[in-house]
Amino acid sequence: MEVGISRRQTTVWEKTVTLQPSFLSSHVTLFLLSSLHRQPPSLQLLHNMFSGGEKSLPVTTTTRRRAVDFVEIAEEDGAGHNHHQQQHHHVSAGPAVGGCGMLHRKMNAMLRVLRPGRNLSRWVLKALTMLVISTMFLKLMLMSRFLEFHANYKVMNHNSYFLIRPVLANHSNMVQRVVREKNGAGHALGLEQLWRSPRSDNYHKCIDRSSEETRSKTVPNGYILVHANGGLNQMKTGISDMVAIAKIMDATLVLPSLDHKSFWTDPSDFKEIFDWKHFKRALEVDIEVVESLPPEFAAVKPLRKAPPSYYGGEMLGLLRRQKVIEFTHSDSRLANNGVPDSIQRIRCRAMYEALRYTKEIEELGKKLVNRLTSNKEPYLALHLRYEKDMLAFTGCTHSLTSKEAQELRKLRYKVRHWKEKRINSTERRLQGGCPMTPREAAVFLEALGYPSATKIYIVAGEIYGQNGLNDLVNKYPNIHSHSSLATEEELQPFKQLQNQLAALDYIVALESDVFVYTFDGNMAKAVRGHRVFEGFRKTIDPDKENFVRLIEEMDEGKLTWENFSAQIESLHANRTGAPHPRLAGDSQKLEESFYANPFPDCICHKS
Repeated sequence: MEVGISRRQTTVWEKTVTLQPSFLSSHVTLFLLSSLHRQPPSLQLLHNMFSGGEKSLPVTTTTRRRAVDFVEIAEEDGAGHNHHQQQHHHVSAGPAVGGCGMLHRKMNAMLRVLRPGRNLSRWVLKALTMLVISTMFLKLMLMSRFLEFHANYKVMNHNSYFLIRPVLANHSNMVQRVVREKNGAGHALGLEQLWRSPRSDNYHKCIDRSSEETRSKTVPNGYILVHANGGLNQMKTGISDMVAIAKIMDATLVLPSLDHKSFWTDPSDFKEIFDWKHFKRALEVDIEVVESLPPEFAAVKPLRKAPPSYYGGEMLGLLRRQKVIEFTHSDSRLANNGVPDSIQRIRCRAMYEALRYTKEIEELGKKLVNRLTSNKEPYLALHLRYEKDMLAFTGCTHSLTSKEAQELRKLRYKVRHWKEKRINSTERRLQGGCPMTPREAAVFLEALGYPSATKIYIVAGEIYGQNGLNDLVNKYPNIHSHSSLATEEELQPFKQLQNQLAALDYIVALESDVFVYTFDGNMAKAVRGHRVFEGFRKTIDPDKENFVRLIEEMDEGKLTWENFSAQIESLHANRTGAPHPRLAGDSQKLEESFYANPFPDCICHKS
């Protein structure tokens, strides 16, 4: 006997039904197919679906109901929140209005969405219409973006380069990552321009002696002893000056003694740094050079004197009478300008030809250069003079801690021959008188357009400060030094010998594709002048006063990176080591050093 179920009243046995995802996916599909074919599934099948294959529930009805009335499509609470954490859905039988009625309404709502019903063609038409409208909307968005990009491309193409700058997550003083690229075929030309030396085809070295400049065969007026003072390059320029002075006084030069009491306290002697035999041979046509005083003069107490700026007259008379004069220091003995051409040429011969390093230093220096250029890529030598002695001497403490600044102050007061003790660090930096910090050096190179992959050789000793090279390495990770390029075994003979290590750096800096110095000290002047002598190799001379002003404005938010980098480029367009006559000044300290620019004395224009 069948149980009758009216349209208005439904009787359902109390039973818990478990719905699994596989149940919903398979049986909803069955319901849709049944609806499309207008053939609803039997009540027995519906009952089996909800009973999960368990014992059949004896239910019959006098009215045919759609299968979709039995499907529950969602599990949300009254606020519309899904209960994903529940793995089982419990449906309890009850009154038709509270139980099956709710179930029916939910199933009807889902099927109205999923099945087209009787108006299949209208449903398909609506779907196609929505597809066409969304496609057109997407196409319009893409066209708008393309037109915007094309407009920007034309503007940047007019300016001949792209400037790509990712936005930083914070507003710290971290170096902004900028990559400059030439568009199209100009890309390679842009990179080449960064490494290209100034035009110097019409210039050549001219240090040859005339027949009148060769050394006479007469007995010299006496002997000159020289105590070279300072670091390596200060001693080199001083020795070159003393060679010229020996020529002026027609004196014999005894191999100079080197400074062992400077900040670095390097015990190396002349023969341990320079090829002394080559030094003698290179200058034998100009002056006589001996290893030591002859026995007959060894017992003579030399006249100790700080060399004046003149070497004729009284000084020549003293030499003739005393026969031996010892100069207590050698730096800045000759004027930069107003010196006879023949004397200027001998200064160049001494500096650039006679003062050759020892075989061991020269060979290792060449190895370092070969290792840097093994992949045929150019490299930049950065003279980063942010070292303890220079910071103490200049009084510069920017970016340092108060403890570090105090340590530098103590060192400055400890060194007696450093005359200036009270220094305003901020004022000196704003005047361009401080070495660049590692962060400033990175920003400077980036503004000039050097990409992050640039190969950089650090021409310096240990960088001072707790941050060390971090700010530079963060932007330019391809950093090298003599310590990283040479093996431990190769460096062993030079350990703790700072002048010999400086000689290695000098060789690598001289041979670099681009040389950048951040402080115009003795090494910067020496390398810069040597590169001029070797054909005006590209050397970037930072305008530090304007650079500091601009970077301060940028850090304060008054200047954008684009404006900053454009101004830095413009300021340095003509500061790359191109030929220009040495600039004279009101005093020797305010004029260009002879050894920083030996043009026109030792370099001539081709006629």
